[in-house]
Parts: sequence; structure tokens; C-alpha cells
Amino acid sequence: MNRLSALIVGVSILAVGCSDSSPTASSQRTTTTSTFTVPLSPANEVPAIVNADASGSGTAIIALTVTKDDAGNITSATANFQISVTGFPAGTRVTDAHIHNGSAGRNAGVYVNAGLASGELAITNGSGSITKNGINVPADRAAAILSNRAGHYFNVHTSLNPDGAIRGQLSEGSFDPGTQVPF
Repeated sequence: MNRLSALIVGVSILAVGCSDSSPTASSQRTTTTSTFTVPLSPANEVPAIVNADASGSGTAIIALTVTKDDAGNITSATANFQISVTGFPAGTRVTDAHIHNGSAGRNAGVYVNAGLASGELAITNGSGSITKNGINVPADRAAAILSNRAGHYFNVHTSLNPDGAIRGQLSEGSFDPGTQVPF
């Protein structure tokens, strides 16, 4: 009888060890938001702005939210933009705003469009502001921005200066990891 009991216990342990109820590795996704506060100046443009828009300035707050897989690779990203401008002459028309992939002193192509339509950022008495939320960012571009912030700049374009009127780098000093922005 003892042999039979030992055999039953042994088979039971073996069956539990071979069962399909053991936990499996689950995919872990993490979402983080990095915030950039970027001062914008006509002096940062290449070449510097010297016409009527030279009195303008502004600030862009960019909240870049990324989702990473369990290996740490960015799988998706979105950006929220809060753009404020001031000091522009009457009649100024903002035509666009973007993140460009270029270091200070160098012009480069559009990298992430803020989704701003011409005239959407209305200027009244020289100032205006707008918030654009949920702009899709390609995962590889989000990774590039986060790995080389100073290699990217934010630019606001006007009808007088279609190549850019005010600009600022997404530098180390403008970066605040993990900050939640209420827009």
C-alpha cells in the first residue's frame, strides 16, 4: 500500500509540473511622457529675422508620449503642442509650425508637423496661442528626438517668413522627463 501511495504522489507531482497552467511571460508595455518647453526667438532663425517679424517671440510646450514594448523599443508615439506667440505686428498670419531635425545654426526639413493650418493660430494685438493634441509621431522619429534633443528644433512660420519666423532648440535645458502637461 505504501508503494502505491508513493507512486500516486509521484505521478501527481509530475502531472502538476507538466501541466499547462504555469504562468507565461506577458508583454509589458510602458507609456511615458517627456515635456519640452522651448523658448522661440527670431534671432535663432538661419539667417536671423530682421524684418517686421523680428519683434516676435514665443514658447512651445511639447509633450511627447511614447509607448514602449518589453524590450524598450518605441512602438507608438503622439505629441501635444501648446504654442504661444507674442510681439508680432498687426496682420501677421501664422502659416505653420513643426519640429525640424537640425542642430542650432542649421536648417533642416520638417520632421514632425504640429498639424496647424494656415491662420489657425490667430494673432490678435500681436499675440496668440493654440493647443494641438494627439498628433501621431512615427516611432523612429520619436526615438530620434528623445535620443538627440539638441539635434531638433521647433519653428513657427509666418506669411512674411515662410521658412520660419521664430525658432528654438529642443535642448537639454528645455527637457523635463515624466512631466504631465494639462493639455
